[in-house]
Amino acid sequence: MEALSEKQIRASFVNCTKGDAARLRLPLDFAATPWADLDFLGWVDPGAPLRAHLVVPRAEGPLGISLRVPSVGRTSAVKSSLCQLCLTGHASSGVTLLAAPLAGARGREGNTVGTYVCADLACSLYVRGKRVPKLRAGRQEESLTVEERVARLMDHLNAFVARVTAGADIARR
Repeated sequence: MEALSEKQIRASFVNCTKGDAARLRLPLDFAATPWADLDFLGWVDPGAPLRAHLVVPRAEGPLGISLRVPSVGRTSAVKSSLCQLCLTGHASSGVTLLAAPLAGARGREGNTVGTYVCADLACSLYVRGKRVPKLRAGRQEESLTVEERVARLMDHLNAFVARVTAGADIARR
């Protein structure tokens, strides 16, 4: 992923207000972002821990999505969970349901879509083996190359983005 400026990131959001985009906080370590190892930028807002953000590179420019993080942890007896984007297995606390308001009028009416994602939003690092989940059996042995795993991650992410933006007239800021 190419490096993005703070202005580019704030202007990219399609499912929140301009005011919300202006108020979001960038990752604490934003200056040290490993852009070359990322396929998308994802973080939990350090000023609002019940908010997370994704910025996905697109041909027409970056596309940002604001997400809600559950306020309470899951209470199920599940011992492990699988990220629906990168297919990395984690201890149950390592995957969280993120809900995105839909872009446009449907989102303003309260409609959302959700997906289970690595709680630290570091999918790109997991598929490259640069980060290892706490659960030992987190990454099953695969015959796919890193490039193929990255392509699968991006296919899953782009499908989620399509669900968020479906039917909305997305005007860039």
